Amino acid sequence: MIDATGNPQTILLLGGTSEIGLAIVERYLRDAKARVILADLPDSPRKTAAVAQLEAAGAKSVQYLDFDALDTAAHPAVIDAAWADGDVDVAIVAFGILGDAEELWQNQAKAVLTAQINYTAAVSVGVLVGQKMRAQGFGQIIAMSSVAGERVRRSNFVYGSTKAGLDGFYLGLGEALREFGVHVLVIRPGQVRTTTTLEHWKATGAKEAPFTVDKEDVAELAVASAAKGKELVWAPGPVKYLMSVIRHIPRPVFRKLPL
Repeated sequence: MIDATGNPQTILLLGGTSEIGLAIVERYLRDAKARVILADLPDSPRKTAAVAQLEAAGAKSVQYLDFDALDTAAHPAVIDAAWADGDVDVAIVAFGILGDAEELWQNQAKAVLTAQINYTAAVSVGVLVGQKMRAQGFGQIIAMSSVAGERVRRSNFVYGSTKAGLDGFYLGLGEALREFGVHVLVIRPGQVRTTTTLEHWKATGAKEAPFTVDKEDVAELAVASAAKGKELVWAPGPVKYLMSVIRHIPRPVFRKLPL
């Protein structure tokens, strides 16, 4: 149950080693200690470090659940385990893969894998978490989307299409759960500085885009926006106005832009 000052007592992070997800949990822990449940691959090389990071940040306890995004048949058991010791106040959906944009649209297996992890698995856990929170009568879901899904570009359209699907699903889920006291926040960040993105830029020779932010900036925005009951935010904020322009550019012009 959320305490009298509005701070969550239990936080679930699906994508338990996500740097952005962990930053959001850490930001919550700055205001009050909480029980934390991390759900991620059992053999994740970041597992030990993620648990230690949150213990150092002041978590009351840190539980790690084995979670494979691809194994949707096992998702009900994972979510049941997350709720086994009581209600979950905040659930953060922060797993996904990026991949090589040019390879993805030419490699059927990798394209399908990306869609299954970024979209199908996100829908799977969203339905399950939504039903748990509906039953308890309260809760906050924070879903990590991307500006890449707002208007899908030629340069990364496989990834962008998966984020477009995730984005639409969670916005709709928020509408469906509103009457039951459950809130859903969708965050659309541009590029975020993480170990994963830095490695990707290094491997592909890509450069940092304008409006790139730190994961701590996204975390601050997530916690503040959830507290205000917002449904959709961009990181950083000015990207909202940039994307408003981009959405309305005619396709013949849009395809010529260096995006």
